[in-house]
Amino acid sequence: MSEAKHVAIVGATGAVGEEMRLCLEQRKFPVGKLTVLASARSAGKRIPFAGQDVIVEELTHDSFAGVDIALFSAGGGISKEFGPSAAAAGAVVIDNSSAFRMDEGVPLVVPEINPAAAKNRPRGIIANPNCTTIISLMALAPLHEVFGLKSIIASSYQAVSGSGAQGIIELEEQVKAIATGQPFEPKVYPRQIAFNVIPQVDVFTDNGYTKEELKMLNEGRKILGHADLKVSCTCVRVPVYRSHSVSITAQFERPVDVEAARAAFAGKPGVKVVDDPANKVFPVPLDTTGKDDCLVGRIRKNLVLDNALDLWVVGDQVRKGAALNAVQIAEIL
Repeated sequence: MSEAKHVAIVGATGAVGEEMRLCLEQRKFPVGKLTVLASARSAGKRIPFAGQDVIVEELTHDSFAGVDIALFSAGGGISKEFGPSAAAAGAVVIDNSSAFRMDEGVPLVVPEINPAAAKNRPRGIIANPNCTTIISLMALAPLHEVFGLKSIIASSYQAVSGSGAQGIIELEEQVKAIATGQPFEPKVYPRQIAFNVIPQVDVFTDNGYTKEELKMLNEGRKILGHADLKVSCTCVRVPVYRSHSVSITAQFERPVDVEAARAAFAGKPGVKVVDDPANKVFPVPLDTTGKDDCLVGRIRKNLVLDNALDLWVVGDQVRKGAALNAVQIAEIL
């Protein structure tokens, strides 16, 4: 590794901010100094890092003097307001929100797929893709290399922690209320999430798709450099604490079979095939929670489309879908 870096984490007290800190520590990133930034109400809190306590500071436009890398995970509004200040101070901003993902001057990077894109950052900002997009593309990029991806039809099964800590609390409280016969009022989600699934993640747009569903289309095209990629997606919130799952039908330009598909994953970092249905071996969310790799299983030929496969991919959306991907981008700088 190169010389020690001054790293700042914006949104350090949130779930993804905490996971970023964990990833820096676990991966032995060369942190010379860590600055942890959050809102005024969190200022003064102590956060453990590498055997010491770091004191949370209030985020201001002057917080980035001397910072080499600024990891942002505090929502799009904060990123838009403070990201340019961090970049102007000389930091490379790695932003986990949707604020800059589709900006032409901002690369959108998954290090296992398009690491070279991180080198061209005219605005000093690199965007982290949406969690569901990352997890899906970790499975699709190796197949795209060999067979040429043409279209994606996907349904996601997204954990409540994708809504932050409040999503987890809402699921827990509803389960307890139902078990004890108590009334409750959904706050985070439009409908009851306990013992239920909700086919809405993010807000609906004019064409009937949600913003989350359109991210797979727009971000997928940008990351793969594939302007003609066709994508149709339904995103669903499920009563699972952590790790997203995605059911994908992928159609390719060239003929494909299951064995060739499995071979395409051999040696690819960050993704593993877990696929032995005869012995009930396939990925589930609990297999990936707290882990780095995305897991792919249920690989089979689609029975409707030519040159198409069905597959099931699972990944920890707090880790590879957010914090880990950001730290990996910092590593390739």
